[in-house]
Amino acid sequence: MDKDLLTEAYTIMKTIRRFEETLSVLFAENFIRGSIHLSIGQEAVAAGVGLAMAPQDKMTTTYRGHGHVIARKTPVKLLMAEMLGRETGINKGRGGSMHFTDVSRGVLGANAIVAAGLPHAVGAAYSAKYLKEDYVTVTIFGDGATNQGAFHEALNLAAVYKLPVLFVCENNLYSEMTPIEEIVPVEHMAERAEAYKIPAHMVDAYNVEEVYEVAKRAIEDIRAGKGPIFLEMKTYRLVGHMCGDQEVYRSREEVASWAARDALKTAAEKLSQLQVDVKKLDASIEQEIEDAVKFAKESPWPDPKHLFDGLYYAE
Repeated sequence: MDKDLLTEAYTIMKTIRRFEETLSVLFAENFIRGSIHLSIGQEAVAAGVGLAMAPQDKMTTTYRGHGHVIARKTPVKLLMAEMLGRETGINKGRGGSMHFTDVSRGVLGANAIVAAGLPHAVGAAYSAKYLKEDYVTVTIFGDGATNQGAFHEALNLAAVYKLPVLFVCENNLYSEMTPIEEIVPVEHMAERAEAYKIPAHMVDAYNVEEVYEVAKRAIEDIRAGKGPIFLEMKTYRLVGHMCGDQEVYRSREEVASWAARDALKTAAEKLSQLQVDVKKLDASIEQEIEDAVKFAKESPWPDPKHLFDGLYYAE
């Protein structure tokens, strides 16, 4: 990455970090209903992959997908309003944390069901191939999703039809609270792509530059008609599975060892060496988050008269 691109990557990562740290506070203050799942520590995946995508490309993500949507440039204030259930939210307060959707920026939807975004992405990729449209679909999912039937069905169809889809597995070592090594027979999730003859690569996802470079090459190859590619992002979440998680399944020493090589810290240090004013960037991001919270809190609640807008049924 050159200086400008690394600056953009850092800005995205820091925005995600501060957005989610703020969500944690708002959740504790009872401004957010339901459960939330934070991606603190995993921001380099969102930033690197997001920057590698073209404007016309599509994406599906998970219930831990706030960062992925931010990386697609959805305004933070609209996402914050959505988190607080307000009418000005990106989905008018109806979707909340686990269902962010912004079709205008290619975000086909987050999904609370593990692995559910993969078949959606394959469907979108099939549409692109059938209609001869120039977009790649990226689907981001966790390591635990590789045990779901939908995962295998999606990879099989993508391989058979040579579809323009990029599979991005965020392997943060835990399927919720279970160490992934205890529930899969392979050492690397990338090995599972081999069964479908899909090229697979492992990536150090605590290095945003590596994430970007590998994702960029993969998307270029897919766009050129070479078929699906699988990327296993070796990452780690520095917080619990969800708010309230006691994290009894891992040691503080393990978390600290990953925190020591935080991708944000590494990027900030490099930017400082390149004479970029990181403190100024941070201040701008902080102001954006504060403005987003103010916008969300001052926004109206959805009108009950419109409760059923957007719903449909078949008789």
